[in-house]
Amino acid sequence: MSLFMELCIVPMPVRAAALIPLIALATAALAEPRPSIAMRGEPALPADFKAFPYVDADAPQGGSVAYAVLDSFDSLNPFIIGGAPSPGTNTLIYETLMRRSQDEPFSLYPLLAQTIETPDDRSWVEFKLDPHARFSDGKPVTTADVAFSFELLKTRGRPQYRTPFALVKAVEVKDDRTIRFQFFDGSNRELPLILAGSLVILPKHAIDPDTFERTTLKPMIGSGPYVFADIRPGQRVLFRKNPDWWGRDLPSNRGLFNFKEIRYDFFRDDNAMFEAFKTGGYDVRPEGEAARWATEYDFPAVREGRVRKQEIVNGLPKAMSALVFNTRREIFHDPLVREALATVLDFEWINRNLYFGLYARTCSFFEASVLSSCGRPADDRERALLAPFPDAVRPDVAAGTWRPPVSDGSGRDRVMARRAIALLKQAGWAAKDGVMQSASTGQPLRFEMVLPDQTFMRLALTYAEALKRIGVQMQIRLVDSAQYQRRKQNYDFDMTQFAWQSSLSPGIEQLTRWGSQSADVQAPGYFNFAGVKSPAVDAMIKALLAARTEEDMVAATRALDRVLISGHYVVPLFYAPKLWIARWDRTVRPDKPAQAVGAYGDVLASDPILAHMRSTP
Repeated sequence: MSLFMELCIVPMPVRAAALIPLIALATAALAEPRPSIAMRGEPALPADFKAFPYVDADAPQGGSVAYAVLDSFDSLNPFIIGGAPSPGTNTLIYETLMRRSQDEPFSLYPLLAQTIETPDDRSWVEFKLDPHARFSDGKPVTTADVAFSFELLKTRGRPQYRTPFALVKAVEVKDDRTIRFQFFDGSNRELPLILAGSLVILPKHAIDPDTFERTTLKPMIGSGPYVFADIRPGQRVLFRKNPDWWGRDLPSNRGLFNFKEIRYDFFRDDNAMFEAFKTGGYDVRPEGEAARWATEYDFPAVREGRVRKQEIVNGLPKAMSALVFNTRREIFHDPLVREALATVLDFEWINRNLYFGLYARTCSFFEASVLSSCGRPADDRERALLAPFPDAVRPDVAAGTWRPPVSDGSGRDRVMARRAIALLKQAGWAAKDGVMQSASTGQPLRFEMVLPDQTFMRLALTYAEALKRIGVQMQIRLVDSAQYQRRKQNYDFDMTQFAWQSSLSPGIEQLTRWGSQSADVQAPGYFNFAGVKSPAVDAMIKALLAARTEEDMVAATRALDRVLISGHYVVPLFYAPKLWIARWDRTVRPDKPAQAVGAYGDVLASDPILAHMRSTP
């Protein structure tokens, strides 16, 4: 008898009581092992796909590639809070249960796990491991390693692991290849994919849990394509392809990890790092300085065609790069004050005079993507989500007509200054003898911006001058990188600069950026530097995490965007509409780069593996 028929013959008095367990049984019955999964909808590739469409599946194997890193390292363990880990370790030495496609918002395909199984309500997830999976020392990867890794990262790992893993209620090891994770509830539909895509599998036989949280320069063992070949603290890390890598023929690996050797060289100074690139010291340079891109890439190797400049369109939302108000400070409690101080930033003058007109102004926390609310009126889905919070979104933001202020480009726009002064007056401030003061206490409006280096100094000085013209004093304080990290982590600043990058499938990371529960957490991996505590923000994040369809996810994200914009928690800065990449011609791009992240997405994600480039032996 079908479940539908059983529901139909339940006696009327008990039908309602019986309905819930029957539906639960029906939901559980829908679960079946599958080779891939998408956050919403179906994965784009069939079960028998041969390779990701954005790679060269027949790329030659061999050769070497070198990258440059600004800073240093003192650890080879990237999973703990302590130390500065070497880049590359996470993606070259270790593997997760499944691999994320860079051509889709959030879809995962087989890696260490052959299949994934989860019911429609996503209250649990089960993985079956590939029987061929091996660590680099030849030992098999088993579910004991998976359970060990989960517990180790949950209790001793970085917050990016602890936060989502804490939502797991129980772990059941069924056999050497099968493991199930039971969640407290299914409200966060991203959890099965987070476990599949971020749970790095560590070898239980090679790790001492009691010393795991200590920084180490001892090479660690993983199941990934590379092993450590040469480690010179503060200078260089060399990875060499493991000739016995178990996963070389998997469709999700084909065309990736083509180089025999991958090297990272470390520099203390960006100018020295650039000079090294000019002489061929390393192969690929993502450029982040507009002035340098516009004026300094005219050296002989560029003119002779041996170094190629490329501007690549990236399909990801552009980062929200901003000056951040620490709303924990009393001076920034009032959103009118924050709006006034944001109003005087003269982007038009700054872009033309400091950045050669190469940037565009940021309008959204999910800029230049379908997730952005900028230029779009709120639809019925968004309005329904926002209805319980009638004062959370400004009318112009709801209508999609809000934009950051546009100046006349003179650097001394009086209209913008008068608007800022009027907003401050509404908030209880008034200018006296050229100094903006509290009308009730006489306290001057002054604050400090903390920066770790000279990168934003010219912009900060320009902004400080604009504030001075309305009677506001902003002091700029440069601190070393270690002190800067401590001050950020402890929220010991009035204002600083930060950039939040988002994907086309935002998820649980939004809790650590904007959720009320993260506003007072002082730990690495929490990025609520603005101190946002908003019931409306919390509700939009909850709706985003519970969304079952792409339409619901987009609506919740846009609604979140509108609430954040209306709160004036940051001064939006700008973004480069294209990625700026320079590379020596001994590396070659594929014909079809990934659409979701752009051809050099991995290069810009701090773990550059040239996944989308053909190696030259």
